[in-house]
Amino acid sequence: MIPTSAPFKGPDFSGLTLPRVLAGLRARLWWILGALAGIALAIYFGTPYVFGPVVAAERVQRHDIVQTVVASGQVQTPYRVNVGSQVVGIVADVPVEEGQTVTVDQTLIRLDDTDAREAVRLARGIVAQSEARLNQLLKVAAPSAAEAQRQAQAAVADAQAAYDRAVKLSTQGFGTKATLDDARKALDVAQSQVRAADIQITTSKPGGMDYVTAETQLEQARASLNSSEVKLGYMQIRAPRAGTLITRNVERGNIVQPGNVLLVLAPKGETQIVVEIDEQNLGLMRLGETATVSADAYPKQNFQAKLFYINPSVDPTKGAVGVKLTVPDPPDYLRQDMTVSAEIEVARRPQSIAVGTDSIHELNSSNPWVLVVDSGRARRRTIAVGAVGDVISEVTSGLTPGDIVVRGQASAIADGQRVRARISS
Repeated sequence: MIPTSAPFKGPDFSGLTLPRVLAGLRARLWWILGALAGIALAIYFGTPYVFGPVVAAERVQRHDIVQTVVASGQVQTPYRVNVGSQVVGIVADVPVEEGQTVTVDQTLIRLDDTDAREAVRLARGIVAQSEARLNQLLKVAAPSAAEAQRQAQAAVADAQAAYDRAVKLSTQGFGTKATLDDARKALDVAQSQVRAADIQITTSKPGGMDYVTAETQLEQARASLNSSEVKLGYMQIRAPRAGTLITRNVERGNIVQPGNVLLVLAPKGETQIVVEIDEQNLGLMRLGETATVSADAYPKQNFQAKLFYINPSVDPTKGAVGVKLTVPDPPDYLRQDMTVSAEIEVARRPQSIAVGTDSIHELNSSNPWVLVVDSGRARRRTIAVGAVGDVISEVTSGLTPGDIVVRGQASAIADGQRVRARISS
């Protein structure tokens, strides 16, 4: 008996409904989405472990590097002149103001000079008397003494002749002893008058006692007059140098005396900038280095200065060293004691191998280092640093142009760790 085949039956959709179909599709969709999310999370969180984290990096290039030291200070002149009075006096007038520019020998303060002028007048009178006394000796006393000498010499001759006759007569027995004594006395008197005339001539002529005395009195009178005139000059206090008055401590009617500082003068001439630098930068300072300076009151206007002095000592309380800059062409707006900022250029390196200063670890140590990205891993590499700038620094050894360096102080990156470099421009 030949069997017969069973009739064909297709899929049984009799139990399916539209809600059941949609529910199944939703279940499959959520499963697919969950799988995709899992894969994405695995890629997101797993990639850093496999390929390392993304780090900011820079490519080593050549740059012009300028290393500077910035410090603040004040404008000063090389020195200042304290102006005061040399005598006690009352201020009659102050014809100048603080901040005024004065010329040498210009009157700054006038004192009451009434007594000083009277003293000069009296001293001049004494000089006139002394000169008259000296002229009297030269023109009157000396000629009179010479005439008296001639008369005395003539009288001596007459007295000598009379005495000789009296002696002769007495010898012959015709004269008396009284006549001889009178002749002798007359001769002695005449000789005494000659000696007196000689003395008068000696003392009256230059070099003589009376002449020297009169000459000394005249010199003393002239010295007294000179002293009085000097004191009168002290009544006018004048500028010893040209410059600018930066302080005024006196007014009309004040009583002044030696030792009081009445005015302070900043002499005209060289202008200096005095700043203090940290002692750790002392090794960078060299005489002749240039600086760009700006006043705090005019921050957008710069002028040039040059380093000419470095203090040999360090202030232990501040850990700072004082340096001075000279300003060859000071701007008109510059004022004494004005606060300024100076950027001193301590090194210039054209087209040097450079890297960002903030990428150098332990910059101030004896072994600074950077992290170099090599074959996908961060490698610690010791370098030698030359000029240090605010943004970039010179590398004298350890790096070559084209090397990739991790930027910043990436303390979380370990030596040998895998990293993915993102090079910034």
